[in-house]
This record gives sequence, C-alpha cells and structure tokens, in this order.
Amino acid sequence: MAMGSNKTIVCIKPVALSASGGAARSADSYELNPFDRPALEVALQMKEKRGSPVIVLAMGPEPSAFVLNEAMAMGADAGILLCDRALAGSDTLATSTALGTAIQNLRPFDLLLFGTRSSDSDTGHVGPQTAELLDLPLVTGVYSIDTLENGLRVERRIDDFREEYEVPFPAALTIQSGSVRPRDIGLLEMVPAFEEKELLTWRLKDLGLSPESVGEPGSATAVISLSKAQRARTCEFLTGSNEEQVDRLLSRLLASGLL
Repeated sequence: MAMGSNKTIVCIKPVALSASGGAARSADSYELNPFDRPALEVALQMKEKRGSPVIVLAMGPEPSAFVLNEAMAMGADAGILLCDRALAGSDTLATSTALGTAIQNLRPFDLLLFGTRSSDSDTGHVGPQTAELLDLPLVTGVYSIDTLENGLRVERRIDDFREEYEVPFPAALTIQSGSVRPRDIGLLEMVPAFEEKELLTWRLKDLGLSPESVGEPGSATAVISLSKAQRARTCEFLTGSNEEQVDRLLSRLLASGLL
C-alpha cells in the first residue's frame, strides 16, 4: 500500500447491531461505531488541508468489512480489515496488540486517530493502549486541531476544563464526539468505495503474530457475564404552573430533610 509518509490512519470499529441469535454473519449486521465518525471526519479535513491520504483500519469478521467501504465512501483512500479466527475473543489489550502491529507495518505516518469510545463495550481503552504500545505521544478528548509545521496544536475539553497541547508528528489523538459533524456520503462516492478503492484483508500470518498473543489467550481480562441493570429509582414530573411546581418541589425537599 504505497502512500505518502504524511498519511493519517483512523482505527474504526464495526459494531454489531444486535447480540441476539449468535454471531452476526451479514454485512447489514454491523454499523460503523458512531463515536469513530468524528475521528474519520477530522482525518478527511486533514486530507483537504494537507493532502494527507487516509487509511481506515478495523478488526472483525469478514462481513464487517462493509464499515470500511462506508468509510471509503466518506472519503478515505484505502481500508484494511484484520480478520482471523484467532482474533475472536480479544479484549482491549489483545485488540490493541493486533492494531498496533498492523499500524507498525504501515509506518511512516503522521497521525493516528481514534474515537473516544465505542457504543458497545464503552471502555475507551483501545486508543490509549495502542498509542502506548507504539510509543506515540497521545492526547485524548481532542476538540479542535491546528496544524503546525511539524506537528499539531490541539485543544482538549474534559471535566469543564479547556487544555491546549502541542504534539510532534507522529502522534495519536482520540477525538471528542461533539467536536465536528461527520459528513454525509455522496452517491457519487459509492461506486469507487466498493469497486475501485483498495480494501485489504490481513490475517494473523500477515501481522507476524502468534495465536497466543491475541484472542482469548492474549487477553488480560474476560467477560464473565452480562445482565441488564435494574433501575431502582423512578422519575416523576411535577405539573401545574411554575409557582405550583416550585411549591411542590420545596415541600418535598423539606419533607425529606434535604432543606
């Protein structure tokens, strides 16, 4: 995959639409993790500003490659799917190991982007873990980016604080979900995304990894069980005029000893 050294790599996650009925086996069983869309949009804006080619990288079964086609229809130049039975059951550490190895094989690059979290597991681990494995400077929760000659100035917003950092290339960022509005897919981009742009599938042998380093053997954690949390509290809306609602609220607070 011959592209310039200033390329941007975006890690995206195919998210199963439903966990019922066993493993999802068709393309329409997956969607692009919505929290990865802002990261992809930032990469596409960097491409427009700096001419930086964009590679999207995902890990999942073969039908999940559809999300890479979708990302290429948005404007990414090429896609790579890490797909191997040995990757099944990977926790965030094993996932980061596989992604990090693939990214190492794509050097040189300027920028590595992630969403802040995923809509299924919601851990927020993979971006920071992958950056650590690659020994890259990392800023999380990035809200805006200004390009410098040999790096970036980024703004991070978290816990009501606004922080600014300067990072050299190559760097890794996780992009805040509300920072940009992802673009829509144009009809003219659909055909190139599915028929012309490069979509590669890399197996474990292509990565040079052993089965013991990924999947369940390479995972430091395991999900023991999943269950739906039961809500013990209920919500009640106060009715009446504003004055009546205030009186009722004050009465309840006084009765409960909170005032």
